Amino acid sequence: MDILHTLSALRHRLAQESTVALVPTMGYLHDGHMDLVHRAQLHAPCVVTSIFVNPLQFGPQEDFSRYPRSLAEDCARLKQAGCSVVFAPSENEMYPEPQSVTVDPSPLQNELEGAFRPGHFRGVATVVLKLFHMVQPQVAIFGKKDYQQTLILRTMVRQLALPVTLLAAETVRAPDGLALSSRNRYLSQAERQRAPELYQALEAVTEALKQGKTPQESLKRGQLDSTCWSTDYMAVRRAQDLSEPSPADRSLVVLGAARLGGTRLIDNLEVLL
Repeated sequence: MDILHTLSALRHRLAQESTVALVPTMGYLHDGHMDLVHRAQLHAPCVVTSIFVNPLQFGPQEDFSRYPRSLAEDCARLKQAGCSVVFAPSENEMYPEPQSVTVDPSPLQNELEGAFRPGHFRGVATVVLKLFHMVQPQVAIFGKKDYQQTLILRTMVRQLALPVTLLAAETVRAPDGLALSSRNRYLSQAERQRAPELYQALEAVTEALKQGKTPQESLKRGQLDSTCWSTDYMAVRRAQDLSEPSPADRSLVVLGAARLGGTRLIDNLEVLL
C-alpha cells in the first residue's frame, strides 16, 4: 500500500491504473469505513482512500480543531484491508491558496443539516469535486449515514456530467443500533449507553409509518427525552429527493439529528410502504 501526501505523487502513482475507486474520508477510521473499502474493491482493482479533515465544511463554532486524527492507525487498518493507496494531503497541499472558487450545491443544501450547518454542503461539494479531479476515479463510495450529503453529491455529479459513478453503502451499526461515526468517541460512557435512543426513535417513526400513520402522527412516536437530548430535527421526507412527501409516496426516509451532551449525532432510516 502506498501512502502519498502530494498531488504530484498521487498522479504519478495512478498513471498506471486503468480503473480506480475512491473512498473519501476524514480519517479516524472505523468499521463503517472499512466496509466502504471492501465494497470499493468489488468495483476496481485500485482503491484510493483519501484522509483529509476538510476545514471548508466546518462552521466557526464546530469541532475542526478537535476532530479526531489518527493517520498511523488509519493506515495500518487500510493496509490490512487491502487498500491500494492512501492519499493524505496536508491542508496546504489541498488548498495551496485561499479557495475562492467553490461549488454552490442544489437548494437542498439549505434544508435539514444545511439549516443547522450553514455552508457545510458547499464545503463538502467543493472538496469532493476537488478530490474527483485529483484522483480521477471511475467509482466513488459514500455511506448512507450522510443521506442528504449523498443526494447533494449525486446531483453535482449528474448536473456537472462528471465521469464517476457514485455508490451509496448501507450504514454500519454497533450491535445496539448506534450508527458508527468518528464523532462517537466524544461520548462519555453514560452518553454512549443512551446514544442508541436516536436510532430507536427513528425506528418508532418508521414503524408508525408502516402502520398507516401520517408523517406528522409518526414523528410524535419518535420524540427524544428532552432532559438528555437537544433535537435539531426529526423529519420524514421522500427518499428520492428529500422533498416533503405526499400521501401517494411509498419510498420515504426518516432523518434525525440531535445533541447528546456535547456530541451531535445524525442518523436515518429508509422505509418502503
